[in-house]
Amino acid sequence: MLEEVLARLVAVVTVMLLVGIAAFVGRYRLRDTRREWKTRVREVVPITVVLASVLLFNSVARQIVPDLSWMFGWNLTEPIYELEGEFVLWLQSYATPEVTAFFSFTYIYGYVFLLVFPVVAYFALSNTRPLRELLTAYTLNYAIGLVLYVLVIAYGPRNMMPEVVALLYDTYPEYQHLTRQVNRNTNVFPSLHASLASTVALLAWKTRRVYPKWAAVAVVLAICVSLSTMYLGIHWAIDVIAGIGLGYVSVDLAGHLVGRWSLSARVTRWREKRRAVDAALPDSEN
Repeated sequence: MLEEVLARLVAVVTVMLLVGIAAFVGRYRLRDTRREWKTRVREVVPITVVLASVLLFNSVARQIVPDLSWMFGWNLTEPIYELEGEFVLWLQSYATPEVTAFFSFTYIYGYVFLLVFPVVAYFALSNTRPLRELLTAYTLNYAIGLVLYVLVIAYGPRNMMPEVVALLYDTYPEYQHLTRQVNRNTNVFPSLHASLASTVALLAWKTRRVYPKWAAVAVVLAICVSLSTMYLGIHWAIDVIAGIGLGYVSVDLAGHLVGRWSLSARVTRWREKRRAVDAALPDSEN
């Protein structure tokens, strides 16, 4: 069943990516990408390796995070419930089959598309800084998120309030095979769906002069993703707010780190200095 769900996910997101590329990227950027792809790859390889390492560590660490949390974490489930009340239950009072289908699609397919498409779109730019900022922000989201998952124990609304319906799993039970690969009942604070979605939206807004149409779509889709996590009974509103805060911090830090700590930029500066030194040497020493 997992293989079937993954195959469907890949097929649907691939179609969405092709539509997005046609609608937002444009032929001339694809043409330039064919000529410059090697240079762009070299510039983003360092942060890509770091992100891949963090994701690999994250996938392994998440198996033991619940045990670590119970050793020295803070259980914030009750305080969150007391502070927030029954907001999620109120949100679900407007549930209809059509709304559930929309938010389920958004939570699974829209979310993956939202994360993958900007990688493609920014790779199509000659200036790789937006792509390096995006990958850096992703890395920070996962790294900081993992630390918070260790420090904070929090069960989601569907585990705390029996009245809350797990709409995604009740309507589309096959998706449990996919989400259980990354989700844990005790790790809902903050919402990584909200943090990564807000990260994409913030960077899309930051680059709106380059991709104005994508900026509008990204903001709307990010809002829908955040709403879907609450409507489906997976996250509290406080999780979503914390996730948006994490996304903002990640984007802000990425903006400061890229360039200042860029390995590819340092290599380029070293090569330029080396060429300048060689050019300054007398001909007899060259």
